[in-house]
Amino acid sequence: MTWIVAQPKSQQQLASGFMEKVKENSALPIVGAHDGMSSLLAERTGFEVIYLSGGALSASKGIPDIGLLTLEDVAGRAREIVRASNMPLLVDVDNGFGEPLNVALMAREMVEARVAAVQIEDQQIPKKCGHLNGKRLIPEADMVKKIQMIKETAPTLKIVARSDAYAIEGMEGMVRRLQSYIDAGADIVFPEAMQSIEDFRHVRTEIDIPVLANMTEFGKTDYIDMATFSEIGINLVIFPVTSLRAAAYNVEEVYKVIHEAGTQKSMLDKLQTRKKLYEILRLHEYEEMDSKIDRTVLPDDQEENR
Repeated sequence: MTWIVAQPKSQQQLASGFMEKVKENSALPIVGAHDGMSSLLAERTGFEVIYLSGGALSASKGIPDIGLLTLEDVAGRAREIVRASNMPLLVDVDNGFGEPLNVALMAREMVEARVAAVQIEDQQIPKKCGHLNGKRLIPEADMVKKIQMIKETAPTLKIVARSDAYAIEGMEGMVRRLQSYIDAGADIVFPEAMQSIEDFRHVRTEIDIPVLANMTEFGKTDYIDMATFSEIGINLVIFPVTSLRAAAYNVEEVYKVIHEAGTQKSMLDKLQTRKKLYEILRLHEYEEMDSKIDRTVLPDDQEENR
């Protein structure tokens, strides 16, 4: 669904579609898409909502996830992903890039980029990945002001309020914070770095709006499948950095082969073919928009492996 050859959905349509999916009976899987191509692959695979992770975006730019991203970095990549996929996108905006006025600017930028929802957290900057030690929190009242500012300046933008308080203030402190964020106008809450099924069950009994779970790899949370999340009553499950990890791992593997063997030929069965690439990008639809462009004849996959 690349953006020039498709009718773009409005931000309001994407935000409404996002919440419709969230409110369905079973848990909604949301994969991370760190660029336009990964968003197209998510759509092709059958996912209906995608996620832009600050951790994945930071890594794609070659920097750690410690609050170094700018609003321009995030808004630009979000715009690229929504244009490519025309899908509802949930964007990790860290702490909103500053105080309430900065948050207002962020919210307006996200609406202009047609983002469906933003995820804002209660960590101090410099922040850390939610599954690392040494996190620090802003006062609860400060987070409430940020949520209220988003509601005031961008009322169509859906809000996911994340709290990292579990590791610092315990379950009781985190639930108290989440309740305050709900009162301020959050549409969904995100209890970060839960450890077990029992933790999620407890949160679900305390919270009466949609709850998001983070199923990142190599973190503090046990691996829990979608069927179990549905049984618990969790509404959304993000897989935030999986696409970036998969891409980085496989790129490194093919680089090693080229470096050692001097050719990529042994890896051809692990590479996306030219035919599939152009099918995903909908090349022929672009060509049909301009009669001056000759229609490209794409090789069969078998021909490409010769």
